[in-house]
Amino acid sequence: MHASPVFLFFVGGEIVDLVMQTGAVAKTALLLLLAFSVVSWAVILSKWRQISRARAQSGRFVRTVRKAQRMQDVASVAEQFRPSPLVGVFEGAIDEFKRQMGMTGGVHNLAAIQRSMQVASSEEITRLERNVPWLAITGAVTPFVGLFGTVWGIIDAFHGLGTAGAATLRAVAPGVSEALVTTAAGLAAAIPAVIAYNLIGASIREFAARNDDFALEMLNLVERQQPPQATEARR
Repeated sequence: MHASPVFLFFVGGEIVDLVMQTGAVAKTALLLLLAFSVVSWAVILSKWRQISRARAQSGRFVRTVRKAQRMQDVASVAEQFRPSPLVGVFEGAIDEFKRQMGMTGGVHNLAAIQRSMQVASSEEITRLERNVPWLAITGAVTPFVGLFGTVWGIIDAFHGLGTAGAATLRAVAPGVSEALVTTAAGLAAAIPAVIAYNLIGASIREFAARNDDFALEMLNLVERQQPPQATEARR
């Protein structure tokens, strides 16, 4: 079995050699790109884990709510589905439901319950969006940081070429290749961040729509808690 050329290239340490031979400005740019990449990958992995758990628990929680006959039955088990943003929406509804039941013995204002769920939904979506803008910043900034390092490196290479007076490809190629390392590093940091930003954003929008649908189901559940005479009186 033969090793791939890419593997041999990395094992040979040529990338490391190129990085070590770059100037101070290029090294600074590479360190900055490394910092952006590390933070963005930390955000990507944490959000992937958070969204995966939220999606799994949301499915289980919805099934539990649909089987329940009373809101109190759901409230007693809601905590075990905590990663789901739907739990926050439910808690917004149950808090207002209990408040109205405690004051008048019945639900007299469904609009107040709906507003409580909207506020809770907004808070849950904000929680899911936390740190996600960093991916957009990484995708927007790192290509330009890499380009800056490249331009600076090429300027340095041509300045050295002019000083040496040897106008040959052999003389200029090493300097140009060293400069292009920063462009590659900038793209390597930006591409995963942009892909993840769009995928995570799509998942968050899906959760926002799911929260709205769940809020409608909760209103139906609240109405089922009302005795027939209370429902007729409200109508």
